[in-house]
Amino acid sequence: MPRPTKQQIDDEILEAAAHLFARHGFKETSVQRIADTVGYSKTGLLHRFPTKEALQTAVIDRCVEQIGETGAGVAALPTGPERDRVVLTGLAHLAVAQPGMVALLLSSMLAEPESDIGNSCAVLGQALAAAFGDELHGDTERALRITGALGAVAVASLALCDQLTADAPARLAAIGYDALGH
Repeated sequence: MPRPTKQQIDDEILEAAAHLFARHGFKETSVQRIADTVGYSKTGLLHRFPTKEALQTAVIDRCVEQIGETGAGVAALPTGPERDRVVLTGLAHLAVAQPGMVALLLSSMLAEPESDIGNSCAVLGQALAAAFGDELHGDTERALRITGALGAVAVASLALCDQLTADAPARLAAIGYDALGH
């Protein structure tokens, strides 16, 4: 079996850290716990990410980057049903491939603004609003529907992760699309 690349190792670490930060919070998640989860030594993990804060920043940056990539792919589309479908499909693929990132996104939406994870909520919210082509504070009904759609995709993907099949992203996107009322 070929050795994993540096990028694959970093991806594995960031996914595990995202999951643990979402589940236990930043303060309660130790570097050792993350290292144990991915099967690396604490020293090896700290060689890649020198502090827990650097790891948290990398996790948030990765999540924002992935949402941003989804948004960049639809930048030419006007706000509306087609753009929503493409964004939700991209997020559904992310939910299946990297459930830790989706758990982090969901927990940041639910967190108190002053909490360790809640501080990231604004940055993630801005990335999501840009992907959907909206200023979510302008239209309460649309903001509620987008939040419901994201919640539906996130909760379904996390709750049913052991039962997801190859068609899961399309099915998850359809659930989110329905929540948007299209």
